[in-house]
Amino acid sequence: MTKKTEIAHRALQAYVDGDRSALEPLIAETFCFTSPFDNGLDRATYFSRCWPFHDITHKIEILRAIEQGDDVAVTYEMTQVSGEMSRNTEVLTIRGGQITDIEVYFGWSVPHAAAPGRFINPV
Repeated sequence: MTKKTEIAHRALQAYVDGDRSALEPLIAETFCFTSPFDNGLDRATYFSRCWPFHDITHKIEILRAIEQGDDVAVTYEMTQVSGEMSRNTEVLTIRGGQITDIEVYFGWSVPHAAAPGRFINPV
């Protein structure tokens, strides 16, 4: 595991552990967070909006972590306290040992809502 991949793992594990003090030093002051719901949130807004999700996070299993330059793409399955599961991919930009940017791409529910070989909301 490379140092950048390790930082990505530690950031996700902080949510599982509910340990904000482990996450804060990993997040750069110039941090920017983007997801399908959030457009370029700064560090303070990220913590106020996203950190509360640690309360519902029970487990994160990292399925792949691919490093390219300053970026680490991480696909994981998250199990919530309720037992509900989902799969997401995040691209973390890591410079100087800190995460400067996160882009989140929401995945699907686990198990998938569509039957094998089928789809949801046919056209």
